Amino acid sequence: MKSIIAHILMTAALFSQPICLHAEEIVITAVGDIMLAGRWAPILRKIGYDHPFDGVRKELAGSDINLANLESPIAEGGQEYSEKKFRFRAEPQVAKAVRAAGFNLVTLANNHSMDFGGEALVETLHHLSENGIAWIGAGTNLSEARKMALFTVKGKRIAFLGYSLTQPVEFFAGQDRPGTAPGYEKLVTADITNARREADYVIVSFHWGKEATSTVQPYQRSAAHAAIEAGADVIIGHHPHVLQGIERYKGGIIFYSLGNFTFASKSATADVSAMIRLKLTDDRREAEILPLDVLHRRVGFQPQLLTGKRGAAVIETLNDLSIPFKTEILGRDDTYFLTF
Repeated sequence: MKSIIAHILMTAALFSQPICLHAEEIVITAVGDIMLAGRWAPILRKIGYDHPFDGVRKELAGSDINLANLESPIAEGGQEYSEKKFRFRAEPQVAKAVRAAGFNLVTLANNHSMDFGGEALVETLHHLSENGIAWIGAGTNLSEARKMALFTVKGKRIAFLGYSLTQPVEFFAGQDRPGTAPGYEKLVTADITNARREADYVIVSFHWGKEATSTVQPYQRSAAHAAIEAGADVIIGHHPHVLQGIERYKGGIIFYSLGNFTFASKSATADVSAMIRLKLTDDRREAEILPLDVLHRRVGFQPQLLTGKRGAAVIETLNDLSIPFKTEILGRDDTYFLTF
C-alpha cells in the first residue's frame, strides 16, 4: 500500500525530463482499449504478450507519452464480481508487455478494473508501479482515484485525469473504498480546475457511451463540453469498442471513442480503430489520426496500421461520423490531421 501511495505522489518526478531553453514539440499518442485476458488468454500466452503490440511498436516509439485504456485488472488474486456478464483478469506478464510496447500511462476508469474487487485493483496498481507505468482514474479510495498524473516534458507540464461514466456504479470509489473515479460533473470540473493551475495542458479520459454503436450519446457531449469549459484541452473517449466522431469545441478537441486497440476478441463489429498522435507546441496544436485494422480474421490480436485506400476509407468513416460536429479531418500524402 505504501508503495502505491508513493507512486501516486511521485508521478511527476518519475516521469519528468529536464527543462529545455527552447520550446519543442511534445508528442502524445492515445489509443483505445487494451484487454489481453478472457477466453483467448491461453493463445495469447502461447504466442507471447508482446506479440499484440508488434504491429504498431514503431509508431509508439516516437512519442513522449503513450496513453491507453487498460480494460482489465492485472492480478492473480481478488474476488470475482458475479453480477455482470463479462469479467476479465489479465496475468501479471501483461504489465511488462504494456510497458515494453512504450506505454507509460494507462487509464483504469472503466467498467472492468473492479471485476475482481478491490484486492485485484490494488494488485494491479502494484504491477503497474513495478513496471514504471503511471495510471489515472482509479485508486484505493476516491481521493486517490481522482488524482492527476502530471508529466513534465520538454519544459511543459501535462496533466491527465480519468473518469468512468459506466455501470456498475458499485465499481466507483468511495471515501474509504477502492474503485474507479466517477465522472460526475461536479468532481470532474473541480479536478480540471485544480489541474489547470499546475499544468500547461490538461487531457481527460472518459469511459462512456453505448457499446458497439457509433452514435454519440447526449450525455457524452454534455460531459465533454463541461470538461473543456472547465479547462481541458483534449478529451479521449473509450468504451464503445468502435469509432465515434470527433468534435472541436471552444479551442479544445473531443475524440468520443477510439475503439479497440489490442483486444482479445474475435468480434466482427470492432473492425477498425485509430491512434491519435497529439503534437503540441507553443503556437500549434495538431492531432494526427492513424487508422488501424483490428479485425481478428485479418490481423489476429495484432492491430496493423492502415494506409492507402484502406486507411482513407477509415478516415472517410470518421469524417461521416463527425458531420454532426462540423469537424473534418484533412489529408496530405497519406497523413491525416486536425488542428485545434
